[in-house]
Amino acid sequence: MSLFEKLEQATRDRDARGYIDLLSDDCVFVRHQSGTTLNRADMSAMLERMLAEGGMEMGNRRCLYENADILVVHSIIDYADGTREAVLSVYMLEDGKITSLETGATPLVK
Repeated sequence: MSLFEKLEQATRDRDARGYIDLLSDDCVFVRHQSGTTLNRADMSAMLERMLAEGGMEMGNRRCLYENADILVVHSIIDYADGTREAVLSVYMLEDGKITSLETGATPLVK
């Protein structure tokens, strides 16, 4: 199963633990809103909120490219606060784990 398929399964199942298990211990997330970074613990807390019922709704997600080093995904996300974004996510990979994630987003009108 590809990493994209594992992420999709965890997201679909709202399985925060399954998603978090794909992160390396030193994983870093660069937030598109502020350019600030989150470590694995901060990402874990964010994923638990986002994947909880009522957190976010994932629309269409497409794997644009994946190999052993990188995964590029485009998705439409509806957030609990009523906003919607088109998000481009770039995951850097090592040994089947996510070492970093950076996103870029475009706000969408519902």
